[in-house]
Amino acid sequence: MQLKQKKVISLVANDYEDLELWYPVLRLQEAGAEVHLAGAQADETYLGKHGLPAKSNLSIADAAADQYDAIVVPGGWAPDKLRQNPDVIKLIQQMDQAGKPIGIICHAGWVLVSADILKGRKATSTPAIKDDMIHAGANWVDEPVVVDGHLVSSRRPPDLPVYMKTFIELLVEV
Repeated sequence: MQLKQKKVISLVANDYEDLELWYPVLRLQEAGAEVHLAGAQADETYLGKHGLPAKSNLSIADAAADQYDAIVVPGGWAPDKLRQNPDVIKLIQQMDQAGKPIGIICHAGWVLVSADILKGRKATSTPAIKDDMIHAGANWVDEPVVVDGHLVSSRRPPDLPVYMKTFIELLVEV
């Protein structure tokens, strides 16, 4: 259990990409991490793009960066909702300032764009938001997984195995 004693928070909102939420959550749990889902409301069920439900453990407003070792943001259309929540932006900025691993995949880059933490960083995303990432200052590359310090980014569901292997390796080192 290489991640025993690690606590990870994963953000959730309606229309998340089902695989991009559940694959990381399950892999992190398999590795021994305690994973909490944080949504706009605690104890609320959110539905993925393909209908899978995810019930939040806590509200994003109640999530504290100093209580977690890492954060994961799934893709889908959820990031467009998440980025409009000031508590999400604050949490992402705090995790970034603390140097804690931040995992993003697909459209999750939108959250980091809104948090204004991509300037000068190498990252990837779905090509659909490439321009947004570049305009936010990212050095965007088209690779399955990109690591820049404590930021781990990936493009799409087919990249999930290498994305999570890389994210877990980084989290072990923290």
